[in-house]
Amino acid sequence: MSSTASDYSSSVHLPPYVVEDCRGVLQVYSDGSIVRSSKPSFNVPVHDDGSVLWKDVVFDPTHDLQLRLYKPADSSSSSKLPIFYYIHGGGFCIGSFTWPNFHNYCLRLASDLRAVVISPDYRLAPENRLPAAVDDAFTAVKWLQAQATNNDPDPWLSEVADFNRVFISGDSAGGDIAHHLALGLGRGSPELAPVRVRGYILLAPFFSGTARTRLEAEGPKDAFLNLELIDRFWRLSVPIGDDRDHPLVNPFGPRSKSLEGIDLDPILVVVGGSDLLRDRCEDYASSLKKLGKNIEYAEFEGKQHGFFTIDPSSEAAKKLMLMIKQFVEKHSL
Repeated sequence: MSSTASDYSSSVHLPPYVVEDCRGVLQVYSDGSIVRSSKPSFNVPVHDDGSVLWKDVVFDPTHDLQLRLYKPADSSSSSKLPIFYYIHGGGFCIGSFTWPNFHNYCLRLASDLRAVVISPDYRLAPENRLPAAVDDAFTAVKWLQAQATNNDPDPWLSEVADFNRVFISGDSAGGDIAHHLALGLGRGSPELAPVRVRGYILLAPFFSGTARTRLEAEGPKDAFLNLELIDRFWRLSVPIGDDRDHPLVNPFGPRSKSLEGIDLDPILVVVGGSDLLRDRCEDYASSLKKLGKNIEYAEFEGKQHGFFTIDPSSEAAKKLMLMIKQFVEKHSL
């Protein structure tokens, strides 16, 4: 009995192939399997001159999540330092506090701001879709509260950190997370007492929506964070069966609750003028300002997404650092 070509092809199983690739460090295959590389997508040299000390600490044993603590090497108990959270980006799908670009930036933050910097990891999609990342960020700030109240705190915090002057910063996806921390904690973060959050810095927050903005539709195809990658990140991170108008994704979407009655701490929103997220960031800031919130907005002309971590020594990055320092000083009083 002879076999036809169609009989043969139906019996052959093609090997799994890549259907989603995120900067080469996350690959999703046709059979649903996921491969993650241990290498960062930005393999830049680390600039550690010893002026800032750092160490890793487990903050969530259940999910084996760590954070990295930084402090100036010359800090002492005679002058308490503000605490500055830096929540890394990566489209909710990639990234870690261990990546050298984020590590370099945190070294600069600790040195230039004269602050204790806390950089937490969080669970990533698609293995852990939203709201996992937001939940983990809440755990990371509750960890700080535990440090402020337990009998055996980390000496790096108890000796030099001022729990009454906490600032929460988020970069890209981390900016989205920081926004939701601001909503959940409210002004003065009463549920974190004696820890007190004074303000939030959202660095090109990774918001979205089902309708395209003008810059998303017409912006350069070769943008550092291009539209294809934006769409891929959201496909992999929104809850299964949902879309980009989910309240965790679109803060002013059709299903998001009104923010009018929520009392918020001051927020600084920063974005590059050539970042495809610019329109969304500008709309976010203007919408909150119309609601009477304490919002500052800064746009860096011609700059791409993540310009401050890609080249932290650039003039634009230095200007941003000064802006952040002034924001911290102003709201520390």
